[in-house]
Amino acid sequence: MTEHTLTVAGVAVDTRHWIGGERVASTETFTDVSPIDGSLLGEISRGTAMEAAAAVAAAKAAFPAWAATHRAERARILHAVADGVEKRLEELAIVETCDNGALLRSHRRGVMPRVAHNFRFFADWLLKLEHEDFETRGHTNHVSWDPAGPCVLITPWNAPLMLATWKVAPALAAGNTVILKPAEWTPLTASLLADIAAEAGLPAGVLNVVQGYGSEIGDALTSHPDVRRISFTGSVPTAKRIAASAAANLTPLSLELGGKSPLLVFADADLDLAVDLAVEQYDNAGQVCLAATRFLVQESVAEEFTRRFVAKAGQLTQGDPRDEATDIGPNIHPRQLEKIDGFVQRAIAAGARAVIGGHRGDGQYYAPTLLTDVAQDSEIVQEEVFGPVLTLQTFATEDEAVRLANDTRFGLAATLATGDPERAERVTAQLVAGTVWTNCFFVRDLQAPFGGSRHSGVGREGGTWSFDFYCDVKNTVTAPNGWRNHG
Repeated sequence: MTEHTLTVAGVAVDTRHWIGGERVASTETFTDVSPIDGSLLGEISRGTAMEAAAAVAAAKAAFPAWAATHRAERARILHAVADGVEKRLEELAIVETCDNGALLRSHRRGVMPRVAHNFRFFADWLLKLEHEDFETRGHTNHVSWDPAGPCVLITPWNAPLMLATWKVAPALAAGNTVILKPAEWTPLTASLLADIAAEAGLPAGVLNVVQGYGSEIGDALTSHPDVRRISFTGSVPTAKRIAASAAANLTPLSLELGGKSPLLVFADADLDLAVDLAVEQYDNAGQVCLAATRFLVQESVAEEFTRRFVAKAGQLTQGDPRDEATDIGPNIHPRQLEKIDGFVQRAIAAGARAVIGGHRGDGQYYAPTLLTDVAQDSEIVQEEVFGPVLTLQTFATEDEAVRLANDTRFGLAATLATGDPERAERVTAQLVAGTVWTNCFFVRDLQAPFGGSRHSGVGREGGTWSFDFYCDVKNTVTAPNGWRNHG
């Protein structure tokens, strides 16, 4: 081991940035701590505007050659990256669990396989990306997707590598170069990804990883005139700062932001299914942007739904996420735990009742919580908590259910439980959301559009929508029989 290497569960992780195909250390560091038990993971290079500028310069220098690389070769390299992810899947899973506290079993079975799938999907989509030529008064229109240039990708801590590669993979497939800025609370798997990409043959400078605090390097990245795309997943206040920073250069943005999504349960629903969907909202200790944190239950079944929910939630095991028996792990950081508890205690002081939970556990664990007797205009109903805290309200009619569901500033997702397909069609047509699930939850396909409405985001990514964002879409119009033979 060197002074720039730390070991997590037997896995060596380089703590330096990855810029232009080389490891670059900063003079200052920041501390990375595991949410599982508060143990020190290591000291990480703390980027400044200097490292941010160097990463953009490296991406700019590497862009022409990567953009000119044939589609098939870019796809081959992305598949090689996926191979590397699969080869190191167990290492990635345990490192990320130690770094962000999510369940190890989920990382092994779902999250890290999805990381590899992100690369394979966009590599394959690239090879079939086309728009049928069409004619206008005898002229031929041909649509193409041109690489845009260096892309800044700023990613969150709740699913660090999966959400990073959801952006990295299409950006690279499109022929762009990337500057990845991982969340400072979870930097480790981004560093491992840099190693994997280099081993897979990705040319130097095509992928760069800069670590540090957004407040210190964010503006240097998002305001840089050589950056041609910015994609961010995180909070609304941070998104507003990024948008203001990018405005000077009119840099296109893709923003995936917060949610306060509803779960609508109608009296004709399969209540066992509805309860299963409801308990699933505690996944990842409630740190899921898509989570349906507001239960809206029809009055006639609300009491029975609540009884079954309490019984089902009582079977959950909270504890060490490395244990296969654990269902709920810790929350990410003491600051986030304070935020969660503040929401709950203010709600209780305002008259809410904690049916279950309503308090901290040991360490960075928060008890799974369900609050009732909450007003529609209350903070706990209107603002994203991002923890294992759910609310329950009742409604009498379908129209009231839709009104309550749409009555926040967010519009990321919605979940609907009903046994009536006609009702499902009526209600889903009226819900303001980027994704609606009917009698299911968290079924995701990478070819589907993903994003939010209102304050939940700007734009859509997934399938061709990703290439539309990460490329300059061009239409070439050719006149009929307009060629001259210059002999």
